[in-house]
Amino acid sequence: MKNNLSHLRSNLRKKIKPGKKQILEKFFKTGKGQYAEGDIFLGVMVPQTREIVKKYKDLNIKHIENLLNSKFHEERLTGLLILVKQFQKAEDKQKKEIYKFYISHLQAINNWDLVDLTAPNIVGNYLLNKKRNVLYALAKDKGLWKRRIAIISTFIFIRQKDFTDTLKISELLLKDKEDLIHKATGWMLREVGKKDKKALTNFLDKHHKKMPRTMLRYSLERLNKKQKEFYMRKCLK
Repeated sequence: MKNNLSHLRSNLRKKIKPGKKQILEKFFKTGKGQYAEGDIFLGVMVPQTREIVKKYKDLNIKHIENLLNSKFHEERLTGLLILVKQFQKAEDKQKKEIYKFYISHLQAINNWDLVDLTAPNIVGNYLLNKKRNVLYALAKDKGLWKRRIAIISTFIFIRQKDFTDTLKISELLLKDKEDLIHKATGWMLREVGKKDKKALTNFLDKHHKKMPRTMLRYSLERLNKKQKEFYMRKCLK
């Protein structure tokens, strides 16, 4: 039963909350000209999606791929979160296979929640003790979500007090035009500051005048009032 894709889909639809479809599509900007134009929601909230993930955590890779190719946001999220579950329990060989599968299906990861809930856990974790060239390629990609994957994946490195890639990728994204990248980069810089305030302020001393205002504001959230005022006053944006 746990490998039955149609059964999973049926159970997922039982979790639909009346009226949530419209709310979610508005919240995740699916309208014409918005960043997630055309994305379709069923109306299932994340906690309920996680209940399905727990039940079907052993779903085979072909069925996961089917979910990732779905037009429904919650089905793609379910498939991705199952991958995260499987990665967490996998041996090294299988972790590599899951990572490669994830990277080869980036077209399915097309909204910020899909990125944020999975990229650190799979991409970041896999690359902890490996070369990270792929993140720099993603950071330079034209695709919004690939650039977000690049910076958000470094969250795992930050937890290990390894800030090098976060700071280098942040530099690559200083001129990015997308607000969602400004927010993600500022968030990761803030996380650096939680671990090492000096590492953050060194970055800010060098780059704050070039940083988009949103990126700068997010990065400053844990600093004191005097420091915030100093950097915001100096900001030319």
